[in-house]
Amino acid sequence: MEWDPVKYVQFGDYRDRPFFDLTQRIHADSPRLVVDLGCGPGNLTATLAERWPGAEVVGIDSSAAMLEQAAVHTERFPNLHFELGDIAAWTPGRADVVVSNAALQWVPGHEFLLPGWLNAMPEGSWLAFQVPGNFGAPSHVLMRELAETPQWSGKLDGVLRRRDAVGEPADYLRIALDAGWRADAWETSYQQLLPGQDPVLEWVRGTGLRPVLGALDAADALLFEKEYAARLRDAYPSTAHGTVFPFRRIFTVAHKPAGTGAGE
Repeated sequence: MEWDPVKYVQFGDYRDRPFFDLTQRIHADSPRLVVDLGCGPGNLTATLAERWPGAEVVGIDSSAAMLEQAAVHTERFPNLHFELGDIAAWTPGRADVVVSNAALQWVPGHEFLLPGWLNAMPEGSWLAFQVPGNFGAPSHVLMRELAETPQWSGKLDGVLRRRDAVGEPADYLRIALDAGWRADAWETSYQQLLPGQDPVLEWVRGTGLRPVLGALDAADALLFEKEYAARLRDAYPSTAHGTVFPFRRIFTVAHKPAGTGAGE
């Protein structure tokens, strides 16, 4: 199912915050090539072009719709461009800053790609990424449980990702340290206050629910959403202040020190 850039940025302030919490930990002074893997609509990639005006900044995404939206940012930043590409097939080349914001969870086996990237990147380079840590949260558990019921299992078997779609902070820390990098890994749970009716459903429509909606026809998608929304209301009750949606994210920032070598 194709990404919807408009739906994705619906909760832009909340979705953007982890990106800035991640990238503020990158202490590169004058990078030559900055790559944003899974750049989406490009609004956050543009902030990298603004931060490092002397660098070539490249946003890579597998969604043509996202890149069409992203193209507008190249008018403001001559050092910025975007490319259609698959993260699983990407290689670092001469990139000395690599950022990936909420994208690696869509790449099965990404943890096996990381050592190769770390080995290939030049001395002094930085790798920073964040992935969702909420695959065990009610929003995801309830979606999987409903998809596994007799009514839906025939149409949705194998469609949704499991809890092991991402590692834990200690897993990513170990991968970076084993490669000889200096690294920091941590997690943050944002207590997001969402407005409106069925806001958690609206949130996951832009991300985690996409595979379900892509696998079902329009009538079945409406039926699935109706039952799923009822379960979400029980798990995330509305309050006088809005609906509290805990949003756990896993972060890793790593720096390759001098003397490590650039790999082959």
